[in-house]
Amino acid sequence: MGKRQTYEPGTFCWVELSTPDAEGAKAFYGDLFGWEFRDDEVPGDGVYTMCHVGGEAVAAMAQQDGQTAHWNNYVSVASADETAAKARQLGARIFEEPFDVMGLGRMAVFADPGGAVLCAWEPQAHIGAGRVNDVGCMGWNELQTRDSGAAGDFYSGVFGWEIEPIEDDGNVVYTTVRNAGNQNGGFMPLAEQHGDAPSFWLPYFTVPSRDAAMEKARELGGTVFAGPLDLPSGKVAVLGDPQGAAFAIFEGETDE
Repeated sequence: MGKRQTYEPGTFCWVELSTPDAEGAKAFYGDLFGWEFRDDEVPGDGVYTMCHVGGEAVAAMAQQDGQTAHWNNYVSVASADETAAKARQLGARIFEEPFDVMGLGRMAVFADPGGAVLCAWEPQAHIGAGRVNDVGCMGWNELQTRDSGAAGDFYSGVFGWEIEPIEDDGNVVYTTVRNAGNQNGGFMPLAEQHGDAPSFWLPYFTVPSRDAAMEKARELGGTVFAGPLDLPSGKVAVLGDPQGAAFAIFEGETDE
C-alpha cells in the first residue's frame, strides 16, 4: 500500500527531522512507529539517518547541534531553481539557495511570507519517500497559519496548488489543498494560544491506533500537544518527541 516510484511536481514527498539528539530520536521513533534505521556518512557534514518501513525509506533524521528540534517538509518540484525564484518573487525569504545533494537531487529552502519553512526537492537518484499513507509513514502535511487566504495565494502561485477553503458560519475553519487532481495537505488556522509564533508545517504519520500511540509516546518521554480529536476523516492528535519536535498522528482510512 502507498508505494511510490515518482511524485508529481507540487506533491509532498519527504520529511526530515533536525534534532540535537539523533540517538534519542531513533529510540523514540523506532519504538513509536517501528522504524528501522540506516546511518549514512555525509562527507564533511556528519551522519544522515534514513528511516525505513518494510524496507522502504519513509523519512530521515540528522543531528543538528544547537538547534531546536523540528520536522522539515519537502515538496517535489521540476526545478528547484525556478521554484526558489518564484517563491522569492511572491514574498518568500530564501534560507538556502538551490544546491545539489550528492547526485540525489537538488533542493532549496525558503520561508513563506507567514514564516513557515518549506523545502523544495528536485529529484534525481532519490525521489523522496518510497512508501506513504501506510502505518508508520507520512500521510498528510498541514500548514498552521494565521492567514489561510494569503497562504493560499502564495502556494498556488509557487506550486499551482488548488486551494479549497471550508467555511463554518462565514469563517474559514480549514483549507484543503489539491495537486495534480489529488489531495495534498491542508491549512489549519492557528489558535490564539500559539501567541505570536510564526506559521509552520506539521507532518502527519499514520498509526493503527491513535490512543495507543499517544500512550506509547508519553511512555517514551514525548508530549501530547493537542488532542485527542475525532474528525469525520479519522482520529488525530498532535505530539512532541522528547526533544520537542512537533508532529501529528492519524488513525483512519488513507488514500492509496
